Amino acid sequence: MVAAESPEDTFLGVTRSLSGRRWRARPADAVVVRAHQARLGVSEPFARAMASRDVAADDGDAFLRPTLRELFPDPSSFADMDRAASILIDALISGLSLVVFADYDVDGASSAAQLVRWFRHMGRDAPIYVPDRMTEGYGPSPAAFRKIKLGGADLVITVDCGAAAYEAVATATEIGLEVVVVDHHLMRDRPMKTAALVNPNRPDCASGQGNLSASGVTFVLLVALNREARRRGLFADRAEPDVRQWLDLAALGAICDVTRLVGFNRALATQGLRVMARWENPGLKALLAAAGATSIEPGVFEVGFVLGPRINAGGRIGRSDLGARLLSSDDAAEVAALSDQLHLLNAERQAVERAILDEAVAAIEADSNFDPAAPVIVVAREGWHPGVIGIVASRLRERFRKPVVVVGIDRIGDIAKGSGRSQPGVNLGRAVQAAYETGLLLAGGGHAMAAGLTMRPDAIPELREFLCEQLAGEMERAELEDALEIDALVLPAAAAGLLTEFAALAPFGPGNPEPQFALANVRVERAFEMRGGHLRCELVDAGGGRLKAVAWRCADTALGRRMASGGASLHVAGRLKPDNWNGRRSVQLEIEDAADPAQMGA
Repeated sequence: MVAAESPEDTFLGVTRSLSGRRWRARPADAVVVRAHQARLGVSEPFARAMASRDVAADDGDAFLRPTLRELFPDPSSFADMDRAASILIDALISGLSLVVFADYDVDGASSAAQLVRWFRHMGRDAPIYVPDRMTEGYGPSPAAFRKIKLGGADLVITVDCGAAAYEAVATATEIGLEVVVVDHHLMRDRPMKTAALVNPNRPDCASGQGNLSASGVTFVLLVALNREARRRGLFADRAEPDVRQWLDLAALGAICDVTRLVGFNRALATQGLRVMARWENPGLKALLAAAGATSIEPGVFEVGFVLGPRINAGGRIGRSDLGARLLSSDDAAEVAALSDQLHLLNAERQAVERAILDEAVAAIEADSNFDPAAPVIVVAREGWHPGVIGIVASRLRERFRKPVVVVGIDRIGDIAKGSGRSQPGVNLGRAVQAAYETGLLLAGGGHAMAAGLTMRPDAIPELREFLCEQLAGEMERAELEDALEIDALVLPAAAAGLLTEFAALAPFGPGNPEPQFALANVRVERAFEMRGGHLRCELVDAGGGRLKAVAWRCADTALGRRMASGGASLHVAGRLKPDNWNGRRSVQLEIEDAADPAQMGA
């Protein structure tokens, strides 16, 4: 059973939780809620959750059962898509030497692997080039393109990068290297002159698919390649590749790049996870085994927190091309070696991340440094690894609920590199761009929620002052809007049933947030701290109903300390998760926040 809902202005009367947030019911149109109930035969909380995710009254069935047949866009609606397909088929027929140039993250690796596998099916080898994060930086460069040309390539296909590589493309033109760009990053300017530039976020693209990851755009390109190859009769003596077998790679990039899982992108992720569940990609299967699992039903968590970080580990602290090589290889010995290497690199990355996070928290909370009123946190130290500071910035943003920029300093090179993450409603990328334009930075930019920068170490205090001035007004408004949105109030005894029902909303991501549930007036019992600062406990309601719970990385926070102390009842909010460890079939709550009714006058 689900308990009755609270007033709309606050949920359970929580105006300030232990994390400093207001709780509110996720807003939903009551008319749409009733329509979903009537048409789909679902419960009121479930119908309300759908309506709150902007699922229209007529779209409920398509949302719950998304299909590629119904939602796949016409490849020709993408600017330059047909041209790109024609160029690549020309290269295939004429025997031109081509190279796939990929970004070093999961989206780049999964995009590259799709193209490599398509060309392999067509009898052609497509080598992968991934720039080294530390020595070459992000994306195509003149030096990289010259190296590729000297290696004998006639054509380079960039994936998940290249849309703003003006200097590199100009160099490619000079040296006779043809360039096809497949990207998804935002573009402010008119497309540069290149052989083809496929990007749903270029200003003149009419596809309406701007939420796709590069792996999603690449998957559409595979369909366009099949169509063009079929038109030219290339399948007369060769089986047409069934691109659906590579949907797992398309879903991998979509989920790990945290794209909006709506419309066609939702269908891509949903169907891709079903393909992934067969574990036919040798690299993914080997990586799963290296992580200590043998057969799991993949979801957003498994992709985003088990597979994704390991694929990314090579680009962060190892060789940048390891992930792309893993996903594109069918050699059993190679994938075994690569998966073991990536697993070990991920463990190393976790250790480095923990050390930097601990140092950063200590620096921020030092009496001489901490300013609770500052709209942004800038924390810097010598020796912090530039491949990890972005993850640390995300952790700190979660903890302090404000934009954070983490800067690693190289004293020998007299250079500092930073990565920032922001709060909803605060455009950090714009502020960093402004800092660059005023001369504070050597390089800098990004988007609203994330930014990167390079600067001289002695300019860090001035940068902190500049960002605080730039972001003060936005942060003030963001704090007023900083609320935890709750989907339903649940009793411990009903948690398992609610988890099963709400699983139909998956896969979760931006545009379709994972449901948040609240429990009212529960006692925290059997609380104990685990390694890593996590806290396990049981939540017990007035009727004796129990629900296991875990709160990640919270032991040294106000939330963790209050829960560890036991005492009076709390309101608790979080996400329901299956708890299948060691073969058991249970449910637990991953705690997001808690509020003390006594402190609210309740």
